[in-house]
Amino acid sequence: MTDTIAAVPAESAAATMSGAPRKRRRTNRTSVFWLALPLVLLAVAVIVLPMTGWLHDPNKQNLDNTLAPPAFLDGGSWSHPLGTGRLGQDILAQLVAGGRLTLFIGFVGALVAIGPGTLIGVTAGYCRGWVDVVISRVIDAQLALPFILIALAVIANRGSSLPVLFLVLALTGWAPCARVTRSVAMSLRERQFVMGLRAAGASELRIVARHVLPNLVGTVVALGSLQVGTAILVESALSFLGMGILPPDISWGAMLSSGQDVLSNAWWVAAFPGLAITAVVLMVNLLGDALLTHNDPRKRRR
Repeated sequence: MTDTIAAVPAESAAATMSGAPRKRRRTNRTSVFWLALPLVLLAVAVIVLPMTGWLHDPNKQNLDNTLAPPAFLDGGSWSHPLGTGRLGQDILAQLVAGGRLTLFIGFVGALVAIGPGTLIGVTAGYCRGWVDVVISRVIDAQLALPFILIALAVIANRGSSLPVLFLVLALTGWAPCARVTRSVAMSLRERQFVMGLRAAGASELRIVARHVLPNLVGTVVALGSLQVGTAILVESALSFLGMGILPPDISWGAMLSSGQDVLSNAWWVAAFPGLAITAVVLMVNLLGDALLTHNDPRKRRR
């Protein structure tokens, strides 16, 4: 009797101790979400909102003031707070102008990858059978190919332009999205409400359009936010290699490419766009990971 009574508080204490880390992890994920969201919105606002009153023309060249250091270094001036580039362009103005194009590429690149990826994944996960087998093998083959090989093949054939860049992002980004949505669609297909609708005589197309796809919204939004960061990194890598954005257009990747030759004596030309890419991609990925965790019950229980 005494042993039984003593075991109850021990089990309760163990449950309390195991529940505390779970609660702490949920609190940490919520904190990450509410930290990343305002930072992402602030970055978008700073880049997108017009602030031409205090910014220089990003394409204006001044050959008498090339590679000027930032204001916080010796020889710097507050007229160019982050210094100037190889042709005397203001780095801060180029960061803002390049950020607009970079974020535009990130959001559109995410859409062109998420759209077909979701449709293909839902088709494979819901239809099953030979359809699932064929699509799964295509997804595996796509994921096995390095994105740079696909980019080289497409750009060598079509040239370097913004539509071609979106085509590359669509071809390299749909497979990861399709794999995740396929898994979720397979789970939803076996849910009781779907089987009930099927037993009631609802058509498969109606079940997918009215019930399966709405249940995928949270997952798709989370995947989309993660894909924004991926699209920004792909654009930056291609622009750095000279296959992405070309002058006179400005992107953070193109700024990195222009600063690689003067990195030893003018590090700020490449450092500031590199820091901008790192910060934005990190915040977007933190936001996407928090959203994906929120929409995955298995991760919420951990």
